[in-house]
Amino acid sequence: MITPDRKVRKLMSEYQKTGKLSKAALRADLDAKTARKYIRAGKLPSQMRTDRTWRTREDPFSRHWPECAEILTDIPELEGMFLFEWLCEQYPGEYQEGQLRTFQRRIREWKAQQGPDKEVFFPQKHHPGKRMSTDCTHMEELGITINGEPYNHLLCHCVLTYSNWEWATICRSESLLALRSGIQAALFQLGHVPREHWTDNSSAATHRPGKEAENSRQFNDNYKDLMAHFDMLPRTIQVGAPQENGDVESLNGALKRRIRQYLLLRGSRDFASVEDYRFFLGQVLRKANEKRSQRLTEELEHMPKLRVSRLAEYIEYRCRVMSWGTITVDRRIYSVPARLIGEKVQVRRYEEHIEVFFNGVFQLTAPWIPRDQGQCVNYRHLIGWLIRKPGAFSNYRFKSSLFPTEEFRWAYDALSNAVSERTANREYLQILHHAARNMECEVVKALQKIRRMQEIPRLDRILDLNPGLKPDHPTIKPLLVNLSEYDQLIYNERIAV
Repeated sequence: MITPDRKVRKLMSEYQKTGKLSKAALRADLDAKTARKYIRAGKLPSQMRTDRTWRTREDPFSRHWPECAEILTDIPELEGMFLFEWLCEQYPGEYQEGQLRTFQRRIREWKAQQGPDKEVFFPQKHHPGKRMSTDCTHMEELGITINGEPYNHLLCHCVLTYSNWEWATICRSESLLALRSGIQAALFQLGHVPREHWTDNSSAATHRPGKEAENSRQFNDNYKDLMAHFDMLPRTIQVGAPQENGDVESLNGALKRRIRQYLLLRGSRDFASVEDYRFFLGQVLRKANEKRSQRLTEELEHMPKLRVSRLAEYIEYRCRVMSWGTITVDRRIYSVPARLIGEKVQVRRYEEHIEVFFNGVFQLTAPWIPRDQGQCVNYRHLIGWLIRKPGAFSNYRFKSSLFPTEEFRWAYDALSNAVSERTANREYLQILHHAARNMECEVVKALQKIRRMQEIPRLDRILDLNPGLKPDHPTIKPLLVNLSEYDQLIYNERIAV
């Protein structure tokens, strides 16, 4: 066991006070023989240590090391574990799994003495008010849920590199819309504008001008417009050099660790709504920024105040409603009310949802879906025509969207097994139409009851359990006419003449 310097310093100090070796050794938590050695030497353990240049055992890789060194010279990026596996395959029975660490240390020593030069990183001096860096980081590892459902999302993370002031917004992808929302939120929270904005080479901000330009990217026009609006100089790191954006990259991990700790204190990772989670995130960020107030104050003195208006945080599309009753928004299909077929509608795409307008009048909203999901079809938009054309249901392209819950899927399968396909299609569509005209949750309850009773979900049985909403007609009082009022009108007219 190596004796630490602090114990020997304590020993020397106590020995000078008492002059007794045994008492000084006891107080320094050292053995008397060890204490005597250092008292006689008058040196610290670090001053007495000598480097060992000899081996205590035979090198187990001496026979085949030249062959390994030749491979490492040709392929310096090869990892030691895979080279060790290759060595075991070439010479079976000569090497064991427990020798891997020894082999890796041998490779590390060889690379330090004869290997290629490693990349040198140059620490940069940050200037106040000059640079803001932005990066998107995935949050799945924290296990955030909304009403018990996993909430897969990212954070658009903005950092001032001088003071490390940070702000983050929730987003679903690394898109231009996410950048616009995140940068705007940070700037309006800050109230000032840095001179430069740095980002990586994501497709939201940059593009490759041609196939021949492998390592060259240019800024997108929409991104340049965003930077011009806030009067910031757009800058980007080199392709394949994430360390150049190291400040925000390191703070990504620090922010996630901070959020994880506050989640532990909160006692739950589940939130009632996205708004609740957004509020929680804002509290975490404000507490983190309180510790950076001194350097932030210095930085704000070098930044002009924010004097521009907020940009719209949506992208607008004009889409024609197809004869299918659907529109296509950025290769995603959405259903709309059938009365809009043939018309052009305006679509505002936000980060998490879309809004559809016709001639400026709001029509509907729908969640923004992942591209691999492909379509978002609401059965209420189509069911009125499907019950008139039940034969179209069997091979309908978006048939899976017409099962809003697992109970409806079970109802259709149970009908298909009990009656003919034509009857099953017709009755299921009638059940779906009944849910659209009344309350879907009540129909679901009726289906659950039928399923528990192991019955067939026929239409008449559904109507028995859930007859639907009955219109509440108002009570109209009988009209009583007072003819004397007409006499008064005639009398008033004669006086006026």
